Amino acid sequence: MKSDKAFFSGIEKNIGYVFENKGLIKTALTHSSYVNENKNSRDNERLEFLGDSILSLVVSNYIFNYKSNLKEGELTKIRASCVCEKSLINVANKLKIGDYIRLGKGEQNSGGKKRTSILADATEAIIAAIYLDSDLETVSKYVILWLEDTIVSAIKHKKDSDYKSKLQEEIQKVKGRVLKYEVVDVEGPDHDRKFTICVYCDNKLIGKGQGNSKKEAEQNAAQDALSKPNDNL
Repeated sequence: MKSDKAFFSGIEKNIGYVFENKGLIKTALTHSSYVNENKNSRDNERLEFLGDSILSLVVSNYIFNYKSNLKEGELTKIRASCVCEKSLINVANKLKIGDYIRLGKGEQNSGGKKRTSILADATEAIIAAIYLDSDLETVSKYVILWLEDTIVSAIKHKKDSDYKSKLQEEIQKVKGRVLKYEVVDVEGPDHDRKFTICVYCDNKLIGKGQGNSKKEAEQNAAQDALSKPNDNL
């Protein structure tokens, strides 16, 4: 276990922000399993709740101002791709949050420091902690610093990346056809799952994809279907 001095100096160096209220960052990095074993601590679930809303607001504001010609549906899709678990995990890895997350012994022994849901939740909690310690303008700078490349990439490639919508449009050219996605395999531990999904058109297999989430695997399956000759569809 790191000393308080090493804990604070390490995580603050990684984030690039020095907290006035050190208790906020400690709480942001405290999982409920730790609280179960250390009753005087507070978990990060309330901060996670607040951080989720702040993250959505900051990203929404950036997208809204970046592209004035995007419609509501397009804005929603881009935001969803930027505030998803995958994006949060990328931030968590950059900040090395796993090195500082406080877990109960059981959770720690089962690989909790690498569990995607725990890292994503802690990232949202850190966003809330910075907001409460400063203001919306300050936390916005950090969120954009961490996610700007992801947001800009999502905006520029929004038409190319949504393979599920493309495939749906292709299938609907013939009235009455039915598209279905099915999980056929799940591998790996809880913190590093790999899903395999097949996509069918009228019960005919037309594509197959893998990913670390069902959503990613579905997109890859749709991309696989679209990459094949037209008569496959």
